[in-house]
Amino acid sequence: MALRAPALLPLLLLLLPLRAAGCPAACRCYSATVECGALRLRVVPLGIPPGTQTLFLQDNNIARLEPGALAPLDALRRLYLHNNSLRALEAGAFRAQPRLLELALTSNRLRGLRSGAFVGLAQLRVLYLAGNQLARLLDFTFLHLPVKERHAPNLGELHLQENSIELLEDQALAGLSSLALLDLSRNQLGTISREALQPLASLQVLRLTENPWRCDCALHWLGAWIKEGGQRLLTSRDRKIMCAEPPRLALQSLLDVSHSSLICIPPSVHVQPLELTANLGEDLRVACQASGYPQPLVTWRKVPQPREGRPRAQAQLEGGLLGLGGHSASDTGSGMLFLSNITLAHAGKYECEASNAGGAARVPFRLLVNASRQQPQQPAQPPPPAARPAGSEPRPEAGSMAFRALGLATQTAVAAAIALLALTALLLVAMICRRRRRRKKARGPPGEGAVFVNDYLDGPCTFAQLEELRDERGHEMFVINRSKPLFAEGPAEAPADCGQAEGAGPGLRVPPPVAYEIHC
Repeated sequence: MALRAPALLPLLLLLLPLRAAGCPAACRCYSATVECGALRLRVVPLGIPPGTQTLFLQDNNIARLEPGALAPLDALRRLYLHNNSLRALEAGAFRAQPRLLELALTSNRLRGLRSGAFVGLAQLRVLYLAGNQLARLLDFTFLHLPVKERHAPNLGELHLQENSIELLEDQALAGLSSLALLDLSRNQLGTISREALQPLASLQVLRLTENPWRCDCALHWLGAWIKEGGQRLLTSRDRKIMCAEPPRLALQSLLDVSHSSLICIPPSVHVQPLELTANLGEDLRVACQASGYPQPLVTWRKVPQPREGRPRAQAQLEGGLLGLGGHSASDTGSGMLFLSNITLAHAGKYECEASNAGGAARVPFRLLVNASRQQPQQPAQPPPPAARPAGSEPRPEAGSMAFRALGLATQTAVAAAIALLALTALLLVAMICRRRRRRKKARGPPGEGAVFVNDYLDGPCTFAQLEELRDERGHEMFVINRSKPLFAEGPAEAPADCGQAEGAGPGLRVPPPVAYEIHC
């Protein structure tokens, strides 16, 4: 065993990572592979050996590929950038990697692909773009091959599943004649044209499932193509292309729907008014309403004038720019032509076009521009007063300053009178309330306000019992002897047995408000 240990040592060293002299910190470098995954990197690290053929940068926070970051890596064959935060790819970002075979950009935040983003990748075989936020694939997005290498081996696999693609333009896949696998499943595609798949002469696998397909006349070709020869491209699972609309065909397979059920309604267009005159410098909006099934695409354009050298106007469609040289912008359902700061160049004939799979419809609109710019009207100066005979007073006319001043004085007088009336009413209310308070405080005639109760001679009496019989208005209560009247006709002396009130002399009339002492 001691003799075999030195022989195994070189083999163990080969199995361990070989750190090159220029290997980035925290990365693991092998002979031709560099692993920098899950290091929370924000940019591509510096110091990667130029001879690296496989680079792992997955599970980081890289949001942008800086220009020139990959320039030294011209020998790179495989680049893995999945699970990062890339939002966009600059044109020519991989120009320095002509030997790249596999590029993984899965699960990033890409919203769009700029034209020329894959320029220089002449030998690319597999491109992973799944799990991003792509919404549209525009024409010539993947046309990256140089002209001199047109016949070189091209892209073989394109993975676009789990995005939000709702529009695939007719020439979006142009140049992918060697593509063998196309995965468009789990997107938002409602339709796809025959022209979009026409460049794919070598296609062997096509995945279109889990999209909200709109089963109308635009998908006639797809059902027939699958039934005739396209079945070889679809597995039994991929053939389940389910309709999402119209509601009568929802959840039905496209292959089970008859051609007569795949219908379209040609568009109709309405523009009101058909002719309009505008002044220089104004802003203008013209609505174009379109209806049909599927919902038409609305396009505004200016019809070229027969005269040469006439300046072209700039117009803007809500949601996009409107070109005047044949290129135009679209809007779904209805378009609003918006012209700002109108000049003479805006005058002319316009056309609103609505198109869908059932056909197209156009409505003309003419704009006239008033060449004279309207100036804001200045208020007219009042004429000088005419000479009047001495001693004569001017009579105010309707609409004059004197009449307006007189009306304002009248209004002020009316307001003052109303305020005076309100103040008088408040004073009257205060006087009435004051008199009522005085009446309540005034003493009434003898006997008024006295409460006649039992004298409790048949048992003990307490202050609590007397308190229960107290009047709510605070009247004083008299506990009397039932054998004698409360108020005598003549002077009466206080009975000795009742206890004469303190301070009361004999022969005095008992005043009503005086309470007697109580002997229980």
